[in-house]
Amino acid sequence: MLSTGNSTPPTFFLTGVPGLEAFHIWVSIPFCCLCAIALLGNSTILYVVITDSSLHEPMYYFLSMLSTTDIGITISSLPTTLGVLWFNARIISLDACIVQMFFLHGFTLMESSVLLAMAFDRFVAICNPLRHAVILTNSRIIKAGVVIFVRMLIILMPLLLLLKGLSFCGPNMLSHSYCYHPDVIKCSCSSIKVNSICGLVALILTSGVDIPCILLSYVLIIKSTLSVASPEERQKAFGTCISHIGAVAIFYIPWVILALVHRFGHKAPPYIHTLRSNLHFLFPPVLNPIIYSVKTKQIRKAFCKPFPNTD
Repeated sequence: MLSTGNSTPPTFFLTGVPGLEAFHIWVSIPFCCLCAIALLGNSTILYVVITDSSLHEPMYYFLSMLSTTDIGITISSLPTTLGVLWFNARIISLDACIVQMFFLHGFTLMESSVLLAMAFDRFVAICNPLRHAVILTNSRIIKAGVVIFVRMLIILMPLLLLLKGLSFCGPNMLSHSYCYHPDVIKCSCSSIKVNSICGLVALILTSGVDIPCILLSYVLIIKSTLSVASPEERQKAFGTCISHIGAVAIFYIPWVILALVHRFGHKAPPYIHTLRSNLHFLFPPVLNPIIYSVKTKQIRKAFCKPFPNTD
């Protein structure tokens, strides 16, 4: 049966974990634990940055933006995933799919931009520390946040609007428990050449731009640090970058792998898509608070304030 935007609105069928449908309730337990850790950890960072005046610095403002995007990513996929795992609620309409993709992909794109902004902050703080406070003022940080949001809209909105012009043939089986753009367009009966090209352009304009810029910033940081700093200063400078490097790695590596699997891994088993997607959308929100609480002294102290006997 052909289902188009001009007749019957198309519907899609979400998928849990292929091969483990009988154990979805048990699968939901670690999933819920990871989501709880992500929400609690990132909410705590937001609270600490807002309430602790010693953390009112550019680095921690950007960290609060990172925590906000991680909370958004976690919440965006939570309703449909729990619906599939708990109630086997697998049917979702195209409009609901588009709304979910707006938030899920939107927060993902914004996180990529935030990581780039954090790399620029580390570059200025290490290579030009005397002008750090002058360059990254509060007003400029606010403007950076607005630019990050507008950039997301410019990149994402064409992808979502183009979906309304596609025709879909039932059954429209998705590979995940949430709507993911490359997964949705594969269900179309009409040509998806334009959609695929726009998706590839979006990937290039985000990770294709952000990753090289982040790498460039660290090349300049290393060059500047090795040329002028003492061994102690080098260790201190590199130590301030460890948390950000970890956040970049756990975000971009699964994202690029997931995009490549969806674009080129047509013969991959279904569980590969599920594992890759969960790796991308769950690990960064869970691990970022842990990384920053372990590697950043100020955040660690703030986390330990409620426990006065903790060393």
